[in-house]
Amino acid sequence: MKAEKNMVVAVSYELEVEGQIADKAGSDKPLEYIQGTGMLLPLFEAAVEGKEPGETFDFVLSAEDGYGEYNPQMVISLPKSAFELDGKVYEELLVPGRVIPMLNDMGQVVQGTVKEVSADSVSMDFNHPMAGKTLHFTGKVETVRAATEKELKEGLHGEYLPKEGGCHCGGGCGGNCEGGCEGGCGGNCSEEGGCEGGCSCK
Repeated sequence: MKAEKNMVVAVSYELEVEGQIADKAGSDKPLEYIQGTGMLLPLFEAAVEGKEPGETFDFVLSAEDGYGEYNPQMVISLPKSAFELDGKVYEELLVPGRVIPMLNDMGQVVQGTVKEVSADSVSMDFNHPMAGKTLHFTGKVETVRAATEKELKEGLHGEYLPKEGGCHCGGGCGGNCEGGCEGGCGGNCSEEGGCEGGCSCK
């Protein structure tokens, strides 16, 4: 089978950025996605299109073709009250380099990276961590199979399903309460439905 639209493709890969390995997935735990559905960068999918299991790939994406150029206007200073929950600011979350999911004005979850923390404000960088960087991907197609009707409708891991409930902290968290709060919330949801460390379950 070839990696074509609506096929579930599993790839092992390494991503090199500025001479360092920034991300990777081994053949024991490859990255799985549905080809042609926009789950990955368009040019990543284009490089894999038509390949069969065992075939390799090696390509470079410019910043423009990857995650875009770095935009200084996406670095925003927020009051610490934006990270408040039940009247308390969870200072342990506000560590430079930490990624915190927040809600934008459209109600969408966006990932922000803590850049600087002062006495009463937090500088958040909403650029993608790979913005402005050249991406060098190498890897191999491990397996290819047809996606099931359920996978095409709901996604490989239910990512197409509407999000109900879930956890939220401060400016919002896109995680779910099964197995703890995800995405940098810093808390765990108990079996009783409670959350610790700055998260709360809806």
